[in-house]
Amino acid sequence: MRAAPPSDAIRRPMNRIIAPIFTLLVSTSLLLMGNGLQGTLLPVRGGLEGFSPTSLGVLGSAYFLGFAAGCLRGSQVIARAGHVRAFAAAVAIASAVVLAHAMVVNPLVWWVLRAVTGACFAILYMIIESWLNEKSSNEDRGFVFSLYTIINLTVITLGQLMLMTASAKNFPLFSVASILISLSAVPLALTRASVPAPIQATHFDPRSLYRTSPVGVIGCLAVGLTNGSFWSLSPLFVQSNGGAGDEVAVFMSVTVIGGALGQWPLGRLSDRVDRRRVIQLAAGGAFAAGLALAWLSGNAPGFVLAGAVVYGVFAFPLYAVSVAHTNDFVAPEGYVEAASGLLLVYAIGAVVGPLLASALILYFGAWSLFLFTATIHAMLVLYVVQRMPKRARPEEEDRIAFSDALIVSSTTSMVDPLPPETIEESGGRAD
Repeated sequence: MRAAPPSDAIRRPMNRIIAPIFTLLVSTSLLLMGNGLQGTLLPVRGGLEGFSPTSLGVLGSAYFLGFAAGCLRGSQVIARAGHVRAFAAAVAIASAVVLAHAMVVNPLVWWVLRAVTGACFAILYMIIESWLNEKSSNEDRGFVFSLYTIINLTVITLGQLMLMTASAKNFPLFSVASILISLSAVPLALTRASVPAPIQATHFDPRSLYRTSPVGVIGCLAVGLTNGSFWSLSPLFVQSNGGAGDEVAVFMSVTVIGGALGQWPLGRLSDRVDRRRVIQLAAGGAFAAGLALAWLSGNAPGFVLAGAVVYGVFAFPLYAVSVAHTNDFVAPEGYVEAASGLLLVYAIGAVVGPLLASALILYFGAWSLFLFTATIHAMLVLYVVQRMPKRARPEEEDRIAFSDALIVSSTTSMVDPLPPETIEESGGRAD
């Protein structure tokens, strides 16, 4: 029987919880605000420059390819330089890369630069989240990561809305993104707080992970396919309907807000019923919202924004629920390794998804982006339906609380591929 999870009660005074991580949260806010602006600015500028849907799709895939590489090899950078210096180095490179995009407007160059950005941000997320994990206690870790999630969503939204302040054709927005990313290194570089201990790399054994939870793995793959496509190609969807930078910023922001609104209701529901039912519900809702967005393309802007909110409500929480479902079948000491593997599965989906979606857009138009996401979500629903009879819901004492799963799924742990000769055949349980 699994030990009871630690209490969520906050036993330390608020100032003692925040003080050790305050400078880190300031650095995180500046960093993610700059990344939120950059992530929306680049596809908008690419669309204005006449980049093809395929080029924009590869642009999104390149980021996640770099992100996966950063997860696999970032441990060496952090072990060699330490947390603070690795953070400063990654920030410096990421900041310079933003300006390089503005200086050389060429799809091939942008693909390489975007991959570099993905690798840098994988390392930065590792440092931020391992620091938060070490500086929080069992009693207040849920609060700390909830605060981190709120800050994450808020500042990314603010960064996206900055797109409304100037033209994407000009240099200032690239400068602002670079400045924000650069400034994020200052609070952390000047902190007197002790740095975390080195993070231990975990191994990725895809066969064992799939045997442990087929639904969890396929759920994370589906989220990667759909969310990677959304982040890469939604600006093109809005632009194809006559929207400018302002409309893109609003569309992306309301979708993120929808994702924030849906996280906890769906998560709490998954604590009370079979999580596979919640995965079905969320995927079904995202399927319906995707069809609505495809159908409403070019019409009724207000309804399109409403559809974006609904899409965010159902599509964005799917990853954390899939992680929670997987962890229901994993011993506590295996949480980080399982989450690390699921993160790589997500990244693989996010590399492939934009390529597939951009091919559809090239032949059928931008409206087919959400036809693609709807198809993937429908396939996920059908997959869960056919897997459910093959495995019973885990016993209540074996289920991890969604709030704990959200912490695990937020943590970008360092992953090393498991050499084939060290893979042990295990009798993992299958859905």
